[in-house]
Amino acid sequence: MEYVNPEGLRLDGRRFSEMRQIVAEVGVVSRADGSAVFEMGNTKVIAAVYGPREIQNKSQQKNGHALVLCEYSMAHFSTGDRRRQKNDRRSTELSLVIRQTMEACILTELLPHSQIDIFLQVLQADGGTRSACINAATLALADAGIPMRDLAVSCSAGYLNSTPLLDLNYVEDSAGGADVTVGILPKLDKVTLLQMDAKLPMETFETVFALASEGCKAIAERVREVLQENTKQLEYRRAA
Repeated sequence: MEYVNPEGLRLDGRRFSEMRQIVAEVGVVSRADGSAVFEMGNTKVIAAVYGPREIQNKSQQKNGHALVLCEYSMAHFSTGDRRRQKNDRRSTELSLVIRQTMEACILTELLPHSQIDIFLQVLQADGGTRSACINAATLALADAGIPMRDLAVSCSAGYLNSTPLLDLNYVEDSAGGADVTVGILPKLDKVTLLQMDAKLPMETFETVFALASEGCKAIAERVREVLQENTKQLEYRRAA
């Protein structure tokens, strides 16, 4: 199957370095301390953050640091696959990956003896759910006023038909090529996540990694815009 035509267009009409449309909003769950919806094309994730609050299980307490807990799930209608269960292996693995990524950006040392719960649900899955979850979680944490050293953002890139492709959709992701997911702290210029599901020659990997990193930086700009717009709206409401 040809995933990139001779004109350089992908199946959904994008160029190789073109990201899907991003739509994001914070404050969508009224009872949560912070929440957000993040969409990348047809992939849609909702995140809710509760905390910081008192640790419920004292045996989990971390010495001088907040405890970060994360739960990932997929809505039963998100993929049309009725077999997928809330606690399957993929959900457990993704919960761990997202939690570790969030721990890298949260200033947990400022919130000792407390816990922060992050709940993520995929409402629509069309590739890039891992990255969308990280981006949604970052927005929700910021909405909750959780102190962070930087925004954690994520994007993926792949390699199909001998072409590096930014932000794979489900069809591209399922094609059997390499998929590299990158998470960064953009201002600190630190990589917090790097996952690859197939082997690539080093030169090709560096190209794909650089493409995903550029995608992360573009997402970081969008995340900042959403947060700045939300701040303006809050200030306007207070002044009214």
